[in-house]
Amino acid sequence: MSKHRPNRLAETLKEEISQLIRVELKDPRIGFVTLTSVDVADDLAHAKVYVSVLGTEDEGKASLEALNRAAGFVRSEIGKRIRLRHVPAIDFKYDPSIQHGAHIAKLLRDVGVSDDSSKDESHE
Repeated sequence: MSKHRPNRLAETLKEEISQLIRVELKDPRIGFVTLTSVDVADDLAHAKVYVSVLGTEDEGKASLEALNRAAGFVRSEIGKRIRLRHVPAIDFKYDPSIQHGAHIAKLLRDVGVSDDSSKDESHE
């Protein structure tokens, strides 16, 4: 089977789910959540939604738990918004890539600051 249809569905799901989280979900446990990607299985039966959460590790766990509890609601809303014969089962997964990128950027800034200060001292 071509990978074209799962990719199209993944993009559509990403847009719709991000809007649902932003507008419809009123759970206070859900913090500042960013959808990073959506992987749809080739048979279109399952979708893994990868999210990154801004905040502490405990806030991230609480947000992820709240999202997984709301997965049934999200799935039913997707079914109302998109014309699909079968709406994929949705599973939210934590994606540490944004946090990892921020950590690497901080390390690079720290190295850059120490390099700049050593250059300034050598020029004086």
